[in-house]
Amino acid sequence: MPFPATRMRRLRRSAPLRGLVRETRLAAGDLILPLFVTHGSDRRELVAAMPGVARLSIEHAVEEAVAAAELGIPAVMLFGIPADKDAEGSGAWDDEGVVQLTTRAIKERMPELLVIPDLCLCEYTSHGHCGILRSDGGAVDNDATLPLLARTAVSQARAGADVIAPSDMMDGRVGAIRAALDEEGFADVPILAYSAKFASAFYGPFREAADSTPASGDRRGYQMDPANGDEALREVLLDVEEGADLVMVKPALPYLDVIRRVKEATRMPVVAYNVSGEYAMVKAAAAAGALDERGTVLEVLTSIRRAGADAVITYHAKDAARWLSEME
Repeated sequence: MPFPATRMRRLRRSAPLRGLVRETRLAAGDLILPLFVTHGSDRRELVAAMPGVARLSIEHAVEEAVAAAELGIPAVMLFGIPADKDAEGSGAWDDEGVVQLTTRAIKERMPELLVIPDLCLCEYTSHGHCGILRSDGGAVDNDATLPLLARTAVSQARAGADVIAPSDMMDGRVGAIRAALDEEGFADVPILAYSAKFASAFYGPFREAADSTPASGDRRGYQMDPANGDEALREVLLDVEEGADLVMVKPALPYLDVIRRVKEATRMPVVAYNVSGEYAMVKAAAAAGALDERGTVLEVLTSIRRAGADAVITYHAKDAARWLSEME
């Protein structure tokens, strides 16, 4: 005798039943809010490609961080926009740099909120690449960049960063950063490695926000080919071997398969970055009336968690936290 056609539907009949058997939970505590911080005072410069996102002076960044914490979001990620740039990106390791000053200001106001500065030189270099260029002005010099990344990590830790998050994709940078942190007395500061960071078309709005578009060439020589999944696992495992405490896949939605594979291969904390282009697409579709923004955002974030991400970096974080609170 065949099973009744309604067998799979019995646990879907009501919201309480659906909630009782729900496999993947999404909460404000799973989210990390990215913030773009800049010098000056009383600055809130809207990013045209990212509705609802702005470049913030330090006092407004602190306000946003406090608002996030009050919504139950446990962490913010900081991206710095310096007043000046040079070929080495020296503003990245300036102890009075905008990220360092913002880190101190947030920790003074909200000591329990986790502050995670992004660690890369692209926002600080005049050429827009993630490391210093070779003397002929061609490719990024991987090995010459490592000491500068390590120097930046120490400066960020000295400012009070709770987690160091290198996003440059230089080979060997996790080991170099771990050694520098340990040597300078920051052995307890964990590293969140952007381990599988793909050379993606979804970064466009971010580059507008952070003013980090390369002046020439592109980043495909050091960021990953979107076609490669096995290579992503090798990248992740190398970072784990060098001392990464958490690993990241970026972007999120086009790489849900990679998130799942990384989680299964490492059993380590996995973070996924729901990047600017993913955010902008949802915002544009919602503005056009093509999608319900609330339902779409919560479905997107749940799918990223279901794929295996323990935490999600997302520009939707505050809205999502509010919506989740309303559903309780």
